[in-house]
Amino acid sequence: MSIINICINNVNREYYLEEGSSGIVLENIVKDIESEYKGYITLANINNKLRELSYKVKEDCNIKFIDTTNADGSRVYSRTMSFIFIMACNELFDKARVTIEHSLSRGLYCEVHTNTKLQDFDLKNIKNKMQDIIDKNYKIEKISTTKSNAIKIFEEHGMYEKAELLRYKEHDDVKIYKCNNYINHFYGHMLPSTGYIKTFDLKQYENGVILLGPSESDKTKAKEYVPQPKLANIYKEAEEWAKVIDVDKVITLNKIIENNQYGEVIRTVEALHEKKLSQIADMIKEKKKRVVLIAAPSSSGKTSFANRLCIHLKVNGLNPVSISLDDYFLNREDTPLDEFGKYDFESIYAIDLEKFNSDLKSLLDGKEVNLPKFNFKTGKREENYKKLKIKENQPIILEGIHGLNPILTSSIHDEDKFKIYISALTQINLDDYNRIPTTDLRLIRRMVRDHNSRGYSAKHTIMNWD
Repeated sequence: MSIINICINNVNREYYLEEGSSGIVLENIVKDIESEYKGYITLANINNKLRELSYKVKEDCNIKFIDTTNADGSRVYSRTMSFIFIMACNELFDKARVTIEHSLSRGLYCEVHTNTKLQDFDLKNIKNKMQDIIDKNYKIEKISTTKSNAIKIFEEHGMYEKAELLRYKEHDDVKIYKCNNYINHFYGHMLPSTGYIKTFDLKQYENGVILLGPSESDKTKAKEYVPQPKLANIYKEAEEWAKVIDVDKVITLNKIIENNQYGEVIRTVEALHEKKLSQIADMIKEKKKRVVLIAAPSSSGKTSFANRLCIHLKVNGLNPVSISLDDYFLNREDTPLDEFGKYDFESIYAIDLEKFNSDLKSLLDGKEVNLPKFNFKTGKREENYKKLKIKENQPIILEGIHGLNPILTSSIHDEDKFKIYISALTQINLDDYNRIPTTDLRLIRRMVRDHNSRGYSAKHTIMNWD
């Protein structure tokens, strides 16, 4: 018998390894400490490498367990929960196509493609079947195989899009998952067995189902369903756009690129976007709005959208003026800190609200204002960067993550404001069961922007990304 020293969250613990044992399974360690965590533990960071809970520890190491309150941990839970949902639907609806579409109302919007709309009793049956699969605690086995063999397996199971997509994979090693004779591939880590899904719920929504995982505040309760009709309509519109350009999955886009036909796709999407911008510009002119507020999650394209909207407003006879909220940042040393002691650049109080509101009101009153400019490389605001005075036909365009927060423009009457929310929504998925999270797309955009305009490395961006 030997002893393995494991440091878990800066606390040293000793574990005994039996003679001939291949290691200590992380699952066994989790049983001792899970009560200390706010969420369900789903993953482990061992010496800076992510490991599934089925991983065996063979030597001294540092472990940081990851739970469902963390983005990576939540994704592991969601993938496993989705696998169980797919299994349940396959058993209840013979040969029906099941798709995991996109995030919506704090959960995942899924569809079961049957001849009739899902009824209340269908939802109840799915939930009961999922619970049955969970109660039986089927093992979710990770199988390493070659790319060619994985393609063969997926073709045998009718997963042709997944098989086609694998042909583009550079490395030959493929990880697939098997659970009670069901085979699938989720492009990410999974939980060791179905019994790890302790909290879930289903809510019927239009033609589909919203799959809800555990709440961040109380893991024993499912997330509260919050209707988001406007966002749902935007997703529908995005799906219609996908039909117009005839691109519904990544594999379709890959083939278009291979055949050198991507130019037409880009031009069509640009035309659709320009049409939408034109409609918005018409509304702004018709309602005689003086301040246009554009809000979005970080790295969603707010600045690009604002610049293009300005062009459409000019076509309508207006002469818009853009003001960047970034230029009203407090000097870096005055920026508020988050709970971890890091600069919280995304807090609304990182903005000099008093000066911003004073300048904005003065501009609307017809006064001349000296605008500042923030230098991201020095972390200092440069005052009196340029003078500005506007006329009646000059709406002010403001873009930033806090654009819709009433605190930002507290000095301005609501009737003068036109509010816009944009987001870089992903409208194509990898396959029927795997979506591309919008946060991944925004992170890539942020890395490029931070490198080009703010002097930050990719590592810095990733380290500061929520």
